[in-house]
Amino acid sequence: MEGQDEVSAREQHFHSQVRESTICFLLFAVLYVVSYFVITRYKRKSDEQEDEDAIVNRISLFLSTFTLAVSAGAVLLLPFSIISNEILLSFPQNYYIQWLNGSLIHGLWNLASLFSNLCLFVLMPFAFFFLESEGFAGLKKGIRARVLETLVMLLLLALLILGIVWVASALVDNDAASMESLYDLWEFYLPYLYSCISLMGCLLLLLCTPVGLSRMFTVMGQLLVKPTILEDLDEQIYIISLEEEALQRRLNGLSSSAGYNIVGLEQELGNVRTLKTKLERRKKASAWERNLVYPAVMVLLLIETAISVLLVACNILCLLVDETAMPKGTRGPGIGNASLSTFGFVGAALEIILIFYLMVSSVVGFYSLRFFGNFTPKKDDTTMTKIIGNCVSILVLSSALPVMSRTLGLHRLHLPNASRDSESPQPSANGHQKAL
Repeated sequence: MEGQDEVSAREQHFHSQVRESTICFLLFAVLYVVSYFVITRYKRKSDEQEDEDAIVNRISLFLSTFTLAVSAGAVLLLPFSIISNEILLSFPQNYYIQWLNGSLIHGLWNLASLFSNLCLFVLMPFAFFFLESEGFAGLKKGIRARVLETLVMLLLLALLILGIVWVASALVDNDAASMESLYDLWEFYLPYLYSCISLMGCLLLLLCTPVGLSRMFTVMGQLLVKPTILEDLDEQIYIISLEEEALQRRLNGLSSSAGYNIVGLEQELGNVRTLKTKLERRKKASAWERNLVYPAVMVLLLIETAISVLLVACNILCLLVDETAMPKGTRGPGIGNASLSTFGFVGAALEIILIFYLMVSSVVGFYSLRFFGNFTPKKDDTTMTKIIGNCVSILVLSSALPVMSRTLGLHRLHLPNASRDSESPQPSANGHQKAL
């Protein structure tokens, strides 16, 4: 009987692993397809040649798509964990949700951490150097020469980063045990380096989110149709049409020698046509879209911003008054054991909405900053280099989102960690703990 029980337990574990692997593969496949369509929408069409550069661009495109899919998975994983916890609490014995368990959630978090490290430290540097490489002088030109140059550049970059971290560790903590811990590449060095990247992402989120919250109203105002209050759209369209005809006649009357004037008039004509298109869109919009959708969206944005600021202020006050409110690195109650919100499903839904609102605001704020303004992708006119930069930036922001939202008090989910959740951290031989 004991042997049969052991075989049955092994079979259940095997089927559970196969089920979790299948679910992870299907989820990632959906994210990869969506990410591919998003990138191809912005990728410059002139990059599609049929030569060696086309192969390099295609490989870089696939790596960028993989990175964007990992970023989307990292963003969606936190809301997925929150709603899964509430579903398991509400329907603990339901047969159709037996696949949704703590093991699957922890596995997804571990895969997200692994793939984030892989994309940030291997795939994206490889895609960038591979795109810029030409092959060493004296070697036969081709894909192999470019791959060799890329691998050499990656090795030099790894040595440079290792040296920088080594020097930083020596300046901060000049201890022999601390220096020896850097030899443990997998258990200490890479998690420490990824933690530094997450810290940079948190600082970037702190910089981008306030800008994004203020810009969200302007962006939504540009996307939606505003109400026509005391405006005569027909008269405005008539005036714009007359101006367009006047500019067109001036262009037809100028000779080809006046190149500067022609370029200026063409730009002005393009601006006039864009304004005319916007006015025509406002005229064709229904009364419901003009008078109901725009005010409703603006009020919704205002409510979300007010709730976010209120929650963050309450969390700061709790941290100042109550020391026990500080987030600890201990094990949480686990998925499906306790509700993470006082209001159950309603509170969980509100947390998810605020998390998405925080992420969208941070992305809008990121592209609104003057330093990152050139990174803004344009439809059918974005080079592969800019696509790689955008993928890396979104990956850094998405990696810092769970920690940032937990620190601000937007949710109370215990963020799983591969080392902490699988086993308790054991001190290494030099006295330092391997788990961060």
